[in-house]
Amino acid sequence: MFFSVVIPTYNRKLILEKCLKALEHQHLTNGSVVSGYEVVLVDDGSTDGTLEWLQENAVDFPHVRSHTQDHLGPAAARNLGVERSVGDTIIFIDSDLVVTENFLQAHADALIQGQLDVGSDRIFTYGQVINTCNFDDPTAEAYKLTDFSAAYFATGNVAIARKWLTKAGLFDTRFQLYGWEDLELGVRLKAQGLKLIKCPTAVGYHWHPPFALEQIPNLIDKEIQRGRMGVLFYQKHPIWEVRMMIQMTWIHRLLWGILSLGGNLNEHTLAPFLQWLINQGKPQLALEIARIFLNWYNVQGVYAAYAQLRQASQS
Repeated sequence: MFFSVVIPTYNRKLILEKCLKALEHQHLTNGSVVSGYEVVLVDDGSTDGTLEWLQENAVDFPHVRSHTQDHLGPAAARNLGVERSVGDTIIFIDSDLVVTENFLQAHADALIQGQLDVGSDRIFTYGQVINTCNFDDPTAEAYKLTDFSAAYFATGNVAIARKWLTKAGLFDTRFQLYGWEDLELGVRLKAQGLKLIKCPTAVGYHWHPPFALEQIPNLIDKEIQRGRMGVLFYQKHPIWEVRMMIQMTWIHRLLWGILSLGGNLNEHTLAPFLQWLINQGKPQLALEIARIFLNWYNVQGVYAAYAQLRQASQS
């Protein structure tokens, strides 16, 4: 088993250094089924000097093979990474993920055990992702209830045989805005009968800066983008499961409408309270409360995009 760790990156130089260093310090057990690994980094048109920094420090990252493309989005970047990789097994992580030293071995063990348990190689492993805003020591963060994910296929921490990706057709590069390109591929993988194997010992710590009010405009924009990409997702797979995922149901419209008081609880009216929580040293709680109006923006965005699509199809 030879791993190719595919990482798309865009303006993440500072945390990327920690990400790549962690992958250079992997511990493989004696007699491991892992014969070796490479790290395939695809720079998606960064403007923060990522590639220049990597070239200057290449000696510190012997496993890294770097490639670059115009800013086409993570779907295109991951496809390029897969195409330029040599491994029979692909691991997808994000460039702001810092893994533990047994990360690769844990995925390998879970893949082997999963095949034995299922009686088939139609499987993939999904590791644990722990969110943290601790830049100095990201792996010190404990698992929290908010770290739970029910996603079937999410590229923050997943290992899968190359042949299944090739058969499914890789990522749809029309997903150029934020969201859904990995879960859409997951729908196609599920149709092929692939089974998800949870791998909690393959831990990655997903770093993000502490929540601040200055981030809200960008977060709102991401939710609107996610709504637009959600409609593309539904176009490809017009089923109830996808409608639930993208929040395009009366249930979500009613839920977030009530919780946000019809949009009256928003970035303006909640700003003083959110700032107070941040000042009290509770930025994560402030972010969770902000998700009330962020989800309302998402629901509004997905219905607006769907209305535009229907209008375009009628005209």
